[in-house]
Amino acid sequence: MPTDSDRLSEWFVPRWGPTRLRVAIGLLFLPYTGMVLSYTIIGGMLAPSIAWDRVGALLVIYFLGLGIAAHALDALGSRSLKPWGEVFSRRQLWIAAAVSLIIAYAIAGYYSVRYVPWLAVIAVIEGFFVFAYNLEWWNGRFHADGWFAVSWGALPVLAGYAMQTNALSVVVLIVAGAMAALSVVEITASRPYKAIKRMTNRAEADEALVARYERILKSVSLGAIALGLGLALFRFTQGSAP
Repeated sequence: MPTDSDRLSEWFVPRWGPTRLRVAIGLLFLPYTGMVLSYTIIGGMLAPSIAWDRVGALLVIYFLGLGIAAHALDALGSRSLKPWGEVFSRRQLWIAAAVSLIIAYAIAGYYSVRYVPWLAVIAVIEGFFVFAYNLEWWNGRFHADGWFAVSWGALPVLAGYAMQTNALSVVVLIVAGAMAALSVVEITASRPYKAIKRMTNRAEADEALVARYERILKSVSLGAIALGLGLALFRFTQGSAP
């Protein structure tokens, strides 16, 4: 039977510190959350001009909505086993999800009312996936790779662009499709990676597969983060010129 040690051995979980802190950091899935945050930056950097406060606000929104809330809901229970142990109670996870979503939607609501009505549309769709995907509603209909790519690949790019322009474009739709495809690579490698790590008796070949999938996950997530940071640095040094 898998235990919390299965997830505590993940490459993105620190090897030091008390168990509670390590699980809290692990629950954030920082490399994968970083991918999604980078998608919002990539979308924003496609805009003709950039309001950097909106870039920062959207990063906060997605960190709260995905990094904390969605992952807390994911750990709360679904048809699949969540081997994080009993470090955090269900009540604590619900509180973390609720508080994070309230703050995220308060920020999103402010920008939607004042500047970006299009953001409200994306926020509603993302809110649906926060629950439908992570809690596996309707027998897991939306807990699928395709919907993962839409919700945490394409939509963040659209949100980043819409946050700057209150519009969409053919270019951003193409880039959103590209980031969705990249998300498919990540989730396709992640599922067998987790399945093998949960095996109680792994052979040498299994360990080699774990190492191979881990390299894929590291490359995809860190590559996406580097792309987002690179584009942001480029636009910042160019003075947000078209």
